[in-house]
Amino acid sequence: MVFHLVQVNVAYRKYSEDDPRFAGFMDNLDRINALADSAPGFVWRYISDDDDAEAKAEFGDPMALFNMSVWESKQALEDFVYKSDHVKILRQRAEWFVPQNGPSMALWWITAGTVPGVSESRHRLERLAQAGPTEDAFTFRRFFDPPSGK
Repeated sequence: MVFHLVQVNVAYRKYSEDDPRFAGFMDNLDRINALADSAPGFVWRYISDDDDAEAKAEFGDPMALFNMSVWESKQALEDFVYKSDHVKILRQRAEWFVPQNGPSMALWWITAGTVPGVSESRHRLERLAQAGPTEDAFTFRRFFDPPSGK
C-alpha cells in the first residue's frame, strides 16, 4: 500500500487581505502556490472557490488562513518548505500572522488517492495539541513513518 503525507497549516492574519501591511504576503501568494503545484513530489492542494468560507467556519475565525496539501514523501515536502523560495515567506510570518498558543501545523499519512477534508485537519491539529506528536498527527521535529514503514 502506498501512503502520501498531508500537511495542514492554519494561521491567523494580523491584517485584512487588502491592508498594505499584509501586501508582502498577498503579493507572493499566487507565486508560492504555483511553486508548490509544480514542485517534485506534490500531489494535491486544497483550493476553495468561496474565499475559504468552509475553513473559516471550521476554525471559527474570519482571519484564518488555511493551507492543506498532500505530498509523495517527507523529503518532497521538506524540500518545498525549506529549500525553495517558500522559505523566504516562512521567515517573515511573524510580520503578518498572530502567534498561536497551540500547534499551527500538523502532518499525517493517508492512503494514496485519498483527499483529506477541512474538518479532519482541524481534528488532527486538536489531537496534536492534546496528545503531542503521535502517528495520528505529528510534526517535522517528531516525525512518524508511514503505517507500512515504507
